[in-house]
Parts: sequence; C-alpha cells; structure tokens
Amino acid sequence: MYDNVQVIIPSLNPDEKLMNTARGMIEKGFSDVILVDDGSDEAHRKEFEKIRTEYPDNITVLVHEVNKGKGRAMKTAFEYVLKQRPDSLGVVTVDGDGQHTPADAAKCIDAMIEKKAFIIGCRDFSLPQVPLRSRLGNIITRNVFRYVCGIKISDTQTGLRAVPAQYLEYMTTVDGDRYEYETNQLLKIGSDRIPYAEIPIETVYIDDNQTSHFHPLRDSARIYGVIFKFAASSILSCIIDLVAFRVILAFIPLVLAEATRGTIAGVAARIISAACNFVINKKAVFGHSGDAAKSAVRYAILAVCQLGASVGLVALFTILFGVESDWLKTLLKAVVDTCLFFISFKIQRNWVFKK
Repeated sequence: MYDNVQVIIPSLNPDEKLMNTARGMIEKGFSDVILVDDGSDEAHRKEFEKIRTEYPDNITVLVHEVNKGKGRAMKTAFEYVLKQRPDSLGVVTVDGDGQHTPADAAKCIDAMIEKKAFIIGCRDFSLPQVPLRSRLGNIITRNVFRYVCGIKISDTQTGLRAVPAQYLEYMTTVDGDRYEYETNQLLKIGSDRIPYAEIPIETVYIDDNQTSHFHPLRDSARIYGVIFKFAASSILSCIIDLVAFRVILAFIPLVLAEATRGTIAGVAARIISAACNFVINKKAVFGHSGDAAKSAVRYAILAVCQLGASVGLVALFTILFGVESDWLKTLLKAVVDTCLFFISFKIQRNWVFKK
C-alpha cells in the first residue's frame, strides 16, 4: 500500500479510460486518488460519479465549474493536498487516458521517496510506435532545454511526474494555467536548482497520440524567450554604446588629437554600455539575485576576453584566408561575433550569473 501519497489525475470530458486508470491505480495500492474535473460538460461528468460511487473510500473529486486548464487543475489538487493532507509525502501526476501505467506511477513514487527529488517519468522516443510529431517535438525541446536552461531532460513532454511534499507549495507559484504549465515546471526546477531525477517508464501511445496538446513550436518558443531576451539586451547595449560615443565625443575638447578623442569616447561609451548590459542580463535575462560584486567582476573578465577573442580571431582569419575587402572583413567579424554571442550566453548562464 502507498500510504500518505496522492495520485492526481486532471481530466476534461473523460471517457471510460479514466475509470480504467483510476481502478488500476487503486489496485496497485494507491489508496488516495484525486480526480480534478476541469469543467467537463454534463454528458461527461457521469464518469466522475461512476468512479466515486465504485470507490467511495479512495476517490476524491475536485470540480472546476468551467474549464480552467490542466495547469490550473494541477494547482487546485496541490492546494487541496497542502490543506487536507498535512501528512502527505508527495504526489504523482498521471494522465487519465491510459498512457501512464500504475507500475510506472509506483516507480516514480518509490524514486521520489528514495531520492527526495522531483521525479520525471521518461519514455523511450526511439521506439517505432512513437508518432513522428512527438519524436520531433521532443528532439527540439530537449536540446533547447539543455542549451538555454542547462538542464538535461530526455522527455520534456511527459505528464508523469512525482513531486515531494516540500515542493508542492512552490509548484503552485509556477506560471501558467494550461499546458504551458508543465513546460514552466521544468524551466523552474532548472533555473532554481531543484533536485530532480529521471525514471524510465513504459512508452504507451493511445490512438497515435491524437489527443496530445503538445505543440513543438509554441512550447519551444517559451524556452527560446531566454535567448531572445539575451539578444535584445545585446542589441540595446550596442545602441547605447553608439549613442554614448556620439554624446561623449561632443564634450571632448577639439584641441585634443582626433585619435585621442576617439579612444576616450570609445572606452567611456563601452563602459557605459557594458554596465547597462550587465544590469539587464542580471535582472531580466537570467533572474540572478546573488552577489552583484562577484558577478560584476566575472562579467568584466568575460567582456575583456570576448573583446580580445573577437579582435584576435578576426585578425587571424583575415591573414589565413587572405581577406582584403573591407566588406569581407566586416562579414568575417559578424560571423566571429555571432559565434562568440552563443558562447558568451553559456558562460554568463553557467559562470557569471550562476545560481
């Protein structure tokens, strides 16, 4: 028997698969199953009543009068557990369409208790029964997660997850009320360094996964937003650099040599733009709340190294390829700086603004 743990099954307009899922969980030894009726119509609400009637001691049904989304349904269940199950060790979230087996739910709970970590049930996407849409979607998002967030997850689409009790309140604060909530969960455990582990589970697809609400481009775009903000910060800093250079140049006495005036204005403008870029990246891009002085020193070291790498590589490639045209030199610099841009992103995420 799995005492003091809850199985949470959010559902909208279910069919007989919900009964089969709930029955399987109870027969496996889960004595506390919480169903969330997320605004089902009258024709489908009878499914919840049938389950509650058959298992009155094991089933709790929470009801949303209108559809609020899977994320909101999960939060409603988490809040219920926090209030009504003070002795809970944690919960496991399960889809009600039969894709998650009772044995796998038990494996996730066992791992959660043993590791005291957020557990992700991961399928094998190399198997032939996996629909192409799901395979491609997972390839896209798992690689984006790894690069942008620094979190390695082999199945970003799974709904089978075990959450220790100490993280339930935290999970109610994660943004999103619909299917984006599950993506945001993974983003938060990555950014806030919540311990997690993956557990292999059976790969089950019902009707070629036609009911899936996962959208590779939409859900990946939420993660790409970090890169977009980083790029926007860089562009804004470039504009600040140019404007500051022009303004400072106007205040430098003309009696100085032009080269000297340009050097002074260039250095001052770069310091101003770098300071702005540091503040924007720290607050808006990486959401870093650590030691600002330490991060500033690291940022300055990175900025100097990046500038040296840019100048050095452009000079090296100019000599190696015998580039003479100014246009080709400009193109070469653009390629080098683009590569350094992505390298700088990872260094800032993993070192400068490391959490």
